[in-house]
Amino acid sequence: MKSLAEIFEHTLQDVYFAENAITKALPKVAKAAKSPELKKAAEDHLSETKDQIKKLEQVFKSIGKTASGEKCDAIEGLIKEADGLMKEAEGTALDVGLLAACQAVEHYEIARYGSLREWAKDLGHDEAHKLLSEILDQEKATNNKLTNLAVTSVNKTMARSKAA
Repeated sequence: MKSLAEIFEHTLQDVYFAENAITKALPKVAKAAKSPELKKAAEDHLSETKDQIKKLEQVFKSIGKTASGEKCDAIEGLIKEADGLMKEAEGTALDVGLLAACQAVEHYEIARYGSLREWAKDLGHDEAHKLLSEILDQEKATNNKLTNLAVTSVNKTMARSKAA
């Protein structure tokens, strides 16, 4: 890659792959979660992720490209970590670990969408900038919901069970 346009397209393919991988991982997280709030958060984010994939397809179209994904080692690693937790952790420890794993995914997405949004602006892709801004705002909101869930519920449940 030798140009901003090339890195923009490559990173767009990366997040497209990532979002599609996340749609396969979130149902497993929802099924494994013991906390009803965490289960609901995973289910809600699955619906939002499917909408984000549609927005990404609009981004590709707006820059004259066909939507396609390129293997993303980072998201595969984060999903593999969550899969490991689902096999090894139990009880409230599972929920605490899954919540942290979900936040790791959100942080990855926030970093990627933040860069993509600014690159779209620099490249003069106004529609892509608008759509990527919308996705970035959603990812930040999801991260805030997960943080709130950790602070008000899941982590407290873990602390109470450890004290008992």
